[in-house]
Amino acid sequence: MDYGRMCYMSKADYEARTEEMMTPIADRLSLKIYDVEFVKEGQDYYLRVYIDKEGGVTIDDCEAASRALSDMLDKEDFISEAYVLEVSSPGLGRTLKKERHFLNSLGEEVEIKTYKPIDGLKEFTGILKDYKDDTVIIETDAGEMSFSADMIAKASLTIDF
Repeated sequence: MDYGRMCYMSKADYEARTEEMMTPIADRLSLKIYDVEFVKEGQDYYLRVYIDKEGGVTIDDCEAASRALSDMLDKEDFISEAYVLEVSSPGLGRTLKKERHFLNSLGEEVEIKTYKPIDGLKEFTGILKDYKDDTVIIETDAGEMSFSADMIAKASLTIDF
């Protein structure tokens, strides 16, 4: 390990390296990696790995993935901050961040929260119709709306109970 280089790793580097390490684990366990995030909440850092699979993720899936990844992270030791590792399902109201998230959710009902108001509103709900060129298109009760990626504070699936 090049410890001089380690000091210059960014949040994105941590996430990418973790996803790279998690890929063979996910393959072996028949899981898909939904997302990886390295975040600071309060004074603590969290390395969160969201996994998914057909039919849903179980506690046993999370435990097996967490144990295998934890061992690899301990061995590689590339994250300079102390952190908590969490492996879980992205949940029913999963956040949509990446192109693959949007494309896999076409036809689903989504909630879009914008940074700035549009016609006085910052929250919009509709059916995800398309995603292309970093633009989200939804069909709302009022008609079709488009949102460029830089307008979106958060996009997620809605939860129906």
